[in-house]
Amino acid sequence: MTKKRILMIDDELDFLKMVKLNLEKTDKFEVLTLLCANEITSHLRNFNPDLILLDMVMPGIGGLELCEMISKDPVGRTLPILILSALDKEQVESLIYKKDIAGYLTKPIARDELIAKIESVLHL
Repeated sequence: MTKKRILMIDDELDFLKMVKLNLEKTDKFEVLTLLCANEITSHLRNFNPDLILLDMVMPGIGGLELCEMISKDPVGRTLPILILSALDKEQVESLIYKKDIAGYLTKPIARDELIAKIESVLHL
């Protein structure tokens, strides 16, 4: 089975490390983590992800701006985006109602819940 590639962008280093470790333990996923959105387009091309996990609130470029950048990129526009946020459901819905988002989960996120959501989005 070919591993699915996940590009994860979040400003919390410990959260990035934990999610990467938990996802890669399953042997279903290869995860590239980014602390910020610098050079997002080059990462889209070089890593060629199947899914993007994205935090909404980050210093500098936030989740909404990143969604815009990704949707304008020839590679990124076809990728599903799954939001992982500490914001509650209503706050996230109000921010993403116009965006083409595959779904969202509110932090803290249980490992099994995250894996199930990713598998659902990727139809695994």
